Amino acid sequence: MNRGQKNNNPLNIRRVAGSGWKGQATLQDDGRFVRFERMEWGLRAAFCILRTYARKYNLRCIRDIVTRWAPSSENNTERYIDNVCRWTGYGGRQRLTEADWPILVKAMARQECGLTLSDTTLARAFALYKLYP
Repeated sequence: MNRGQKNNNPLNIRRVAGSGWKGQATLQDDGRFVRFERMEWGLRAAFCILRTYARKYNLRCIRDIVTRWAPSSENNTERYIDNVCRWTGYGGRQRLTEADWPILVKAMARQECGLTLSDTTLARAFALYKLYP
């Protein structure tokens, strides 16, 4: 089991002092990344971050989202973008809507921790996001 799976955080959302997430596990024993109670809560947090990216920073395409999510100082960002585009079928500069986010998050989880998420898990997580925005 890899770190993203262990933490129920397949997009490796970092811990930030003073912030808390719905569904965050009581025990936070990973020094860098948030641990969630269930995978759906970790995915819901990713959807919330995408909402912030869209509303606050006007990041609405894979290229812009991934460049912020996985900066080149820590990642091979171009490879990340290429992989996500290939796995989603979306163009790098194609404007995405909220309805596209489950497909995007599925590809990003594959890139981040090699995890293939089920459509059922993604649908439950997206429903949590809609219920608790």
